[in-house]
Amino acid sequence: MRLKAPDKHQRILDAAVKVFASKGFFQAKVSEIAREAKVADGTVYLYFKSKDDILISIFEVKMREAVARFREAALMEGDARSSLLCLIRMHLAEFQSNPHMAAVFQVELRQSQRFMREYAKSELKEYLDLIGEIVRQGQNEGVFRPDIPVGLVKRLVFGTIDEVVSTWVMSGMKQNLGDLVLPLVDLFMRGIGRDEVNAGDQGGSESAESRHDSKHIEGGTKL
Repeated sequence: MRLKAPDKHQRILDAAVKVFASKGFFQAKVSEIAREAKVADGTVYLYFKSKDDILISIFEVKMREAVARFREAALMEGDARSSLLCLIRMHLAEFQSNPHMAAVFQVELRQSQRFMREYAKSELKEYLDLIGEIVRQGQNEGVFRPDIPVGLVKRLVFGTIDEVVSTWVMSGMKQNLGDLVLPLVDLFMRGIGRDEVNAGDQGGSESAESRHDSKHIEGGTKL
């Protein structure tokens, strides 16, 4: 049975993720992507002008899909802390469940000069805006410090999560990223939370959850 055009487009993207992750962007060949996608070499060029075009399309499609899912789930949580926790959990789970995608996003994309220097990355802006909405909500709720610019906080949150995933990829993907969700939320809340909130959470001493997380990190977490 012949594949419909959208199916071929998606198959090429999925195949490219696997090939880029295993071969590396510079070493990968269009013919290898075509073989993995089970299409003719020429078919690839009907949809994409070059390897760079394929790589950027992977980012556009996957990022757009992920941000839509993250937004729907996170903003249903109600309060800002729960939304932030949901967002972090989903972000880490997305890459934990798809190591090939993690390798492409965290390593291969950043080797493309066109992506790093020329591409507008509007999908990334949408993700940062989502984080910004959660930050503003937290400021309005009185749980996040109102004196820190939203633009700074949303980049701090994204940059930290992004670095955690990058370190995970470079260290062999052995760590369970889910173990880092609560420590990250705790880090952000104590860093951007208001003094009164932090004092209330601490209650004069460390919470049992914080002590558990600290022991876990000291005992073997390497990220």
